[in-house]
Amino acid sequence: MYKLYFFIYVCSTQVLTKSKPKVMSKRATTRHSPPSYELIPPKEHSSILYRKHGFPDPLVRWHYHKEYELHLITHSSGKVFVGDYIGNFYPSTLFLIGPNLPHNWISHTDEQEIYPERDQVVVFTDEMMQAARSVLPELTELDGLLQRASLGIEFQNVDTIREAQFLMQRIATSSGLESLAHFLSIMGLLAKADQYQLLSSDHYLTITGEKNQQRVNQAVNYIFNHYHENLSLEEVAEELDMQPTYFSKFFRQATGRRFVEFVNSLRITRACDLLVHSDLPITNICFEVGFTNISNFNRHFMALKEMTPSNYRKLAGVARSFD
Repeated sequence: MYKLYFFIYVCSTQVLTKSKPKVMSKRATTRHSPPSYELIPPKEHSSILYRKHGFPDPLVRWHYHKEYELHLITHSSGKVFVGDYIGNFYPSTLFLIGPNLPHNWISHTDEQEIYPERDQVVVFTDEMMQAARSVLPELTELDGLLQRASLGIEFQNVDTIREAQFLMQRIATSSGLESLAHFLSIMGLLAKADQYQLLSSDHYLTITGEKNQQRVNQAVNYIFNHYHENLSLEEVAEELDMQPTYFSKFFRQATGRRFVEFVNSLRITRACDLLVHSDLPITNICFEVGFTNISNFNRHFMALKEMTPSNYRKLAGVARSFD
């Protein structure tokens, strides 16, 4: 039985030590709007997820998620919001944000100013770290770092940030074990860092998050169990006892994708698995995963995989012949 794992997803040059807190900002004196809950789909066959994005971007919003987030700003300056903390960021500012801690970065820009690549992000789960820690005792050296991340951390040593930036770029251009090795190098580097600032206060809590998380889980579980059928947005909205219009907005805010995009992505993922691990004709696979006509299936497959289903099957066969 196939399972869907939820990862429910978007430097100042002044150097301070942890004994001297940086006075460059203030606590939020007014309440933020409720943070949106981001569902971050896992990367296949990988313990970590690297991504980059610009500003403005749909991922840039007041939000939180279950994963840790290592976040490097490469361009622009502006305001950072982490929990009840408000501060400043600049190019080469590096943060580690813990699970379920709301955060956002807003650049100071003119109306038409765009940064195509402002952020480099590495995302990883607490479940993965705990599982690895249970068999690799060396990872206990990261316990303090991960605990501090629950409040959000800004790293402030220029050399540390420069080395972390280099390693993040190596992650971006590698995969598999090599990528994981670079990730562990970053974590080891940051665990030893003694020049940082903790951001949010320890009494800040996300009181509305658990309910939203449960709703997202309920929706995605239902989709996973019925994606191969003629599934509609209205059907899932009814399952959650929500109005379709509200559910559509809620789901897109939580997942970063429209309902139809999410369902079709799930269908294509399942189709790829069948193309590799079964001898079913492509037409049969099309209907097996929930598409109602072959042309629509081919169009969505090409959009997501940049090749036809038949070419995907051929390339997968070639790759497996080298195993």
